[in-house]
Amino acid sequence: MAKKQVIEEIKMGAPEYMNTYGDMMTLLLCFFVILFSMSNIDAKKFEAIVVSFSGSLGVLSGGNTLTHEDVIDQGSISDKSNSEITELDNFKQLEEKIKEYLEENNLADKVKVLNEDQGLLLRFQDSILFDQGSASLKSQSNVILKYISDILKSPNFKDKFITVEGHTDNVPIKNSTYSSNWELSVARACNVVRYLIEVQGLDPTRFSAAGYSEYHPVGKNDTVENMGKNRRVDIMIMKSKNFTPTK
Repeated sequence: MAKKQVIEEIKMGAPEYMNTYGDMMTLLLCFFVILFSMSNIDAKKFEAIVVSFSGSLGVLSGGNTLTHEDVIDQGSISDKSNSEITELDNFKQLEEKIKEYLEENNLADKVKVLNEDQGLLLRFQDSILFDQGSASLKSQSNVILKYISDILKSPNFKDKFITVEGHTDNVPIKNSTYSSNWELSVARACNVVRYLIEVQGLDPTRFSAAGYSEYHPVGKNDTVENMGKNRRVDIMIMKSKNFTPTK
């Protein structure tokens, strides 16, 4: 008598338990999406976490920490952020303070104050500091420069670096002292720096001086007024993130 052959049914596709598992994963995903939507995200910390996952978590050799900076020297991300915010507030207050001083002393049309990303820019028209074709500081310029030096000695700005730039219009100059606008622009910047260092006693390592002749104008040299704007000395009080001393 022949034995009956038992043929087992073979089911195609994923096992039945995967339906329940898939439902559970979907519910968990929805749960975490809801939590995420209800939370407050610190953009800088989130960015740091994303960066850290580009390598390992820093446990094994060669891995990345949350930032690429030296952790001990830089401090936490939140500390750095607070420091930057404090500095921005200090620069804003300084801008308002100088503008108020200029208004009170009828100098607002001679000195412009611009709070830029690089730092606080004080733009002096050449007539307030120098006679035409000269790099010798006028005696009345000492008052405004002393006021600026007192600010640079204050606690919030005593560690800031300062750049001083001389600029001219495009009218050629040639006299017994200066053979071109290059020499004049450099001499003017240097004399402002020398006054702040030698007379007002500021730290020389905080300064740099440069002359740009006619080649960095703020406007076209097509009118007397515009040419007057181009003849200037720019003093920039640098924000910390934009300038560090060379060692």
